[in-house]
Amino acid sequence: MGRKEFHLVIVSPERTLYEGDVRAVILPGELGKFEVLKDHAPVISSLTAGEVKFREGRTGTEFQTLQIQGGFVQVKDNQVSVCVET
Repeated sequence: MGRKEFHLVIVSPERTLYEGDVRAVILPGELGKFEVLKDHAPVISSLTAGEVKFREGRTGTEFQTLQIQGGFVQVKDNQVSVCVET
């Protein structure tokens, strides 16, 4: 079986909040929550206030949570870039 991880970067105007390999990320999109897994189709979306949840690479079993006020996300080639206001 191949790797199930992809790279996630979460930044705010002040600093990098998270960077690493994850297995899943759940984001608060304008039309509702959506989940990104490995090999997700390319997408750009604005984000609303809510929670960003992500599960770290091979050993992560619990979702980590980050409260945001809004932002946007770009998903492309197993790279997820999230710019948020916290």
